[in-house]
Amino acid sequence: MPRHRLTIAYDGTDFHGWQHQRTPDGAVVRTVQETLTEAVREVVRSTEAVAVVGASRTDAGVHARGQVAAFTAEHGVPLERLPEAINARLPDDVQVLDARIVVDDFDPIAGAVAKSYSYHLSHGVRSVGRPLFDRRTVAWTAHALDVEAMQVAAAHLVGEHDFTSFTRLHHGREHAVRTVLECTVEALGEHRCRFDVAGTGFLYNMVRIIVGTLVDVGRGRRAPSDIPGMLAALDRSVTGQTMPAEGLCLEWIRYEGDREPDEDG
Repeated sequence: MPRHRLTIAYDGTDFHGWQHQRTPDGAVVRTVQETLTEAVREVVRSTEAVAVVGASRTDAGVHARGQVAAFTAEHGVPLERLPEAINARLPDDVQVLDARIVVDDFDPIAGAVAKSYSYHLSHGVRSVGRPLFDRRTVAWTAHALDVEAMQVAAAHLVGEHDFTSFTRLHHGREHAVRTVLECTVEALGEHRCRFDVAGTGFLYNMVRIIVGTLVDVGRGRRAPSDIPGMLAALDRSVTGQTMPAEGLCLEWIRYEGDREPDEDG
């Protein structure tokens, strides 16, 4: 049976994250994986369970422009029409952007070689300046931020480090050593900025804690030169807050043989 790779976008506001979940009494919780699996099953007309496996377990409220998932099934839909067929069975807050056939052993989790997240933040204005029409995708702080200082601080996070200070306690992973390929901060006008963090893999809440720590630098509560000491401390208490979920978006996931993300225009 053919193995399919899907690229998916979603507004995570009304989902309890990506991964299948049940309440203690066994009721289904609305997740992206659950919603997508049901749509795929309808399209392939399978009487058996179809396993749709996602590359990244995004949390409740986190968005995606380039989530990757895979499933194996026979169906009679031409490949070029598969996204349309699945989308016809999906709600308005999730959409399949692309479908392709991949090798039988394609693993969207283990096969990923790099991922990138963005974080959008409104800052430096009081309650009247809170995001309104884009409030689902932009977080907010009333504090004015020094973007240049945050840019300097962000550069210290690039490379291979132990990110114990930048993940939650009891994160459940064997170790916290990760490689950050890019960490940048960009001003998007006077009161908006965007953080971009790309790496070979991430720990639980790692990007949101990185952004929270950079926000402390932007407020003047920390100096850019404090970042190496935070990394060395291996102590979550020395870093900043975990920023709200709404500002975070999974931008892309790359695999061996993929083109660089910016080559697609």
